[in-house]
Amino acid sequence: MILPIYVYGQPVLRQVAEDITVDYPNLKELIENMFETMDHADGVGLAAPQIGLPIRVVVINLDVLSEDYPEYKDFRKAYINAHIDVVEGEEVSMEEGCLSLPGIHESVKRGSKIHVRYMDENFVEHNEVVEGFLARVMQHEFDHLDGKMFIDHISPLRKQMIKGKLNTMLKGKARSSYKMKQVK
Repeated sequence: MILPIYVYGQPVLRQVAEDITVDYPNLKELIENMFETMDHADGVGLAAPQIGLPIRVVVINLDVLSEDYPEYKDFRKAYINAHIDVVEGEEVSMEEGCLSLPGIHESVKRGSKIHVRYMDENFVEHNEVVEGFLARVMQHEFDHLDGKMFIDHISPLRKQMIKGKLNTMLKGKARSSYKMKQVK
């Protein structure tokens, strides 16, 4: 089922999400719905707060980029109770966008290497060192779990330059090709 994506201004996007337990109701269905919602909106990642749930669940699909990044062929994963313990490596600047910030794309600096811990869909714990593009996507998505958005990483000047677009979202007038839950 395709769910509405919560847009900038929705309070859940600024909440710190909670870890969940293995008995979280309908988790498998939730993850399937998150993948379907993300795919429908042409995203590569989606965090549960973006669909209104303040829980630490993220889905990432990099298979859509496998033509340019063959190493991501068939890469489609869910991350439960995800946390970044260390960000290191060279800070790399790259343009980012976000389904919760339709129409906004800005250059964001992020560390090139991260140490993450999470559980997979079977609640098996993982501790990994991740580098490159996946590290960037994880940082972006896991930020949502901590109530942060990529615009929190841009300069005050850039933020001022997109203020009009942000205000449009706060007025509930954002536009996109996918179903959204806007501020009323």
